[in-house]
Amino acid sequence: MLHLYHALISTCSQKVRLVLAEKGLEWIGTEINFGRGDHLSADYLKLNPNGVVPTLLHDDHPIIESSVINEYLDEAFPDNSVRPKNLRRLAHMRAWRQYIDEVPTPSIRPISFNTFFVPIWSKMTEEEFLAYTERLPLRKHFYRKMGRKGFSQEEMEASIERLNQTIDRMEVALENGLWIVGDQYTLADVSLTPTIVRLEDCGRSDLWDRRPRVAGWLERIKTRPNFDVAYVPGSRDLGPHN
Repeated sequence: MLHLYHALISTCSQKVRLVLAEKGLEWIGTEINFGRGDHLSADYLKLNPNGVVPTLLHDDHPIIESSVINEYLDEAFPDNSVRPKNLRRLAHMRAWRQYIDEVPTPSIRPISFNTFFVPIWSKMTEEEFLAYTERLPLRKHFYRKMGRKGFSQEEMEASIERLNQTIDRMEVALENGLWIVGDQYTLADVSLTPTIVRLEDCGRSDLWDRRPRVAGWLERIKTRPNFDVAYVPGSRDLGPHN
């Protein structure tokens, strides 16, 4: 049995739902409500001591970290593979995945957090906000740097600069095929999808106005059968600032 603890708006949860859908796997889900603090409950922290989503239970054994979960799923259920069999292409895909985890994935957070979470946290007092961050096992200092009013314009611009670098690299990579590492849809495409979709949802599709290959890639991504399965209603609802 596969049991996914996830959040609709979480980009890391979206990555895992894309793979589950691509591979046609059956699973049950428990939706984590951040506002209610589900991710910081004692029961959830026993499964995932980092207090983040997603967490996958496979026959009651927890697996954490979205990139790790997706590789695990492809190894445990090899049909409809999302990894190249050729070792050099596999290494190329993993290099992309590592870059994605280090650059665009953290770079989308300031934009996401300013859009979605600041309207919630701005209603807290400073004491309430500090008390909330004190409970976070993994990202206390990240949240405190952001503060109740969100990231600064300078920090937002730095994130956009890094995301522009990513989109430039995608444009070059797509010279060689329909997908990031050639003609096979892989975990590199999966890992990039939530970041690019989130940029679109935050009104920044202008970033690929002059990158026609990236624009074409996104259209192909959105017509794949796994897209609508993974992006269930509410997955792209960033609230009144969308």
